Amino acid sequence: MAVREVITPQDPILRKKAHKVNNFKDPKLQQLVDDMVETMGEAEGVGLAAPQVAVSQRVIVVRLPDDEESREVYGDDAGVLFVVINPDIIRVSDDMVDGVEACLSIPGYYGTVSRHDAVTVRGYDRHGKQMRIKAKGWLARVFQHEIDHLDGVLFIDHASEIWRAVPKDEVDTYQDPLAGMVRPVEGEAGGS
Repeated sequence: MAVREVITPQDPILRKKAHKVNNFKDPKLQQLVDDMVETMGEAEGVGLAAPQVAVSQRVIVVRLPDDEESREVYGDDAGVLFVVINPDIIRVSDDMVDGVEACLSIPGYYGTVSRHDAVTVRGYDRHGKQMRIKAKGWLARVFQHEIDHLDGVLFIDHASEIWRAVPKDEVDTYQDPLAGMVRPVEGEAGGS
């Protein structure tokens, strides 16, 4: 396993629709999954899509935190690793919930995004076995966020509000990954 570089919106792969996986026996697919799990863990993320590591394939990995507090909040979903290939959202709740999102490909940015409170995801595990996942709350949000990546959509495309969070000691050296790509938001003169 290896940690892969997470790309930013300057790389056009992040904005393209990813290709469907057809060969589940391909050792490169299995290596990609292993590397994505390691990369997500190293970055302390809760989800990662293959386009974020510059691979245009419909592969996502998701894992909510597994500490004591997370187990209280997420119950049985805490710490469970979901590897989903060729995922599709086949059912959504009518209820929409606003929540704060961030993205490993857009470091330093956060946004308020409205998502379905519950979804059913259909796809395949890493060995080609069909699966369905019913998710609600934060897990449903993560699945929607990651599946958007497979269609070249970023959370900033849905956000009603976007803001930067840069530590004070890094303000002078901060490299803005969205320079010129994010619209100005309320309270931020001139945007980025």
